[in-house]
Amino acid sequence: MTILDPAEMRSATEKQAAPAGAGQTAAPRPPAAKSFLDSFFQITKRGSTLAREFRGGIVTFFTMAYIVILNPLILGGFSAENAPTDVAGGWLSAAQVGAVTGLTAGVMTIVFGLVANLPFGLAAGLGINSFLAVAVIQEVTWPEAMGLVVINGVLIVLFGATGARTAIFRAVPKELKAAITVGIGLFIAFIGFVDSGFVRPTKGGPPVQLGNDGSITSIPTLVFIVGLLVMGILVARKIQGGLLIGIVATTALAAVVEAAMHIGPGSADNPGGWHLNVPVLAGQLVSAPDFSLVGQFDLFGSFSRIGGLAATMLVFTLVFTNFFDAMGTMTGLAKSAGVAHKDGTFPKLKSAFIVEGLGAVAGGATSGSSNTVYIDSAAGIGEGARTGLASVVTGVLFLGSMFFTPLTSVVPLEVAASALVVVGAMMMAQIREIKFSKFSIALPAFLTIVTMPLTYSIANGIGVGFISFAVISAASGRGRKVHPLMWVVTAGFIIYFARGPINALLGV
Repeated sequence: MTILDPAEMRSATEKQAAPAGAGQTAAPRPPAAKSFLDSFFQITKRGSTLAREFRGGIVTFFTMAYIVILNPLILGGFSAENAPTDVAGGWLSAAQVGAVTGLTAGVMTIVFGLVANLPFGLAAGLGINSFLAVAVIQEVTWPEAMGLVVINGVLIVLFGATGARTAIFRAVPKELKAAITVGIGLFIAFIGFVDSGFVRPTKGGPPVQLGNDGSITSIPTLVFIVGLLVMGILVARKIQGGLLIGIVATTALAAVVEAAMHIGPGSADNPGGWHLNVPVLAGQLVSAPDFSLVGQFDLFGSFSRIGGLAATMLVFTLVFTNFFDAMGTMTGLAKSAGVAHKDGTFPKLKSAFIVEGLGAVAGGATSGSSNTVYIDSAAGIGEGARTGLASVVTGVLFLGSMFFTPLTSVVPLEVAASALVVVGAMMMAQIREIKFSKFSIALPAFLTIVTMPLTYSIANGIGVGFISFAVISAASGRGRKVHPLMWVVTAGFIIYFARGPINALLGV
């Protein structure tokens, strides 16, 4: 059966209704031509509109914009005294890291949107940049560490180009893919709770608690709660642009509160301050970015400095983290966007994997750390984004952020956290895909879901789910249902989780 779009239906109706002249028939009207953007990005086909794509791209940018501020704080500083220094005493300038963070995120997000046509934003991965700053540079220099990131990216690109990554993706049972989506939803909600100060670690007793000593005493946390309720109400009432309206409105509220109360940034002396960005415009609004870090990497220097075995183990850790974090994130985002097929795959899967790998290469080559798909993109998807046009919008805004860092930093992390919690609630809907009546599925799915937020790692959740699924299936007589690639990946995850003792055993 042929399905006509609305323009074609109107044309057919008008043709039937128009009276024919003497010996003549009315000429049918041609269907309305779609715009280039609509045709290229398949906007109408995916049930979206230009307005939704632009709104979604803007929302994704505002929920990811913190990385332009946070990445320089993790990787760099304003002097050797306040920056992570490598084994040779080298350090990265925060200003330069900020410039390449915006540059790489902007370029790779635009490329991803154009090539993969999916509404996913890319930026420096928080897990990997922390690993570099805390562990890797204790053994190698910053240029050598970034060389390892480039090698990691090249390997991921090869996995994507050869189809190995796609094959692994297809081998994962659909129930585990759904569990990954749900786990990511809980994970980003937990991130939102922690970033807002709604949940804090304790000095004794349970690992975390509500606010300070079980009560909310921080004004920024109250702003988070207001933002959460505002966005929740707008989304519940199906207001178009609800998340974006909520972000703008809550940011305005935060700016008013800061102007009236002068709360300031959070610190040991000011635990009730703003978590990262203080919502105030001050000083110079526009500045020229410094791209001096571009190309400052040493591809094989680490192998000479610490030996091939030790360097290989570092690359293995980077690849496993990058590979499965991104795979899990894309699984969840594709399901949220409604573009996933029944088996969990999605359009242009191979292209998406290759471009994501190139993000790791680009991140290492610019010394901004491996760039990967951000789960924060779910906020834009929640706003209605369904195509790569939203990613192009997000990428353009990232490029602009290089020049307007003060404007980017106006949105406090507490406001972005509100959006993450709302989107986390949306992603929980995928739990209906899991058959909890079958315990051989229920336990691996449950472990996948809870491990992600509890260990602050998507890769850890995937690994625990894979291992438990394979072992339980084999022990209960269902070993043949486990795809051979699942066994290979399970073995890899066992090595990944045991890498500490293995390194000690090998003297690495």
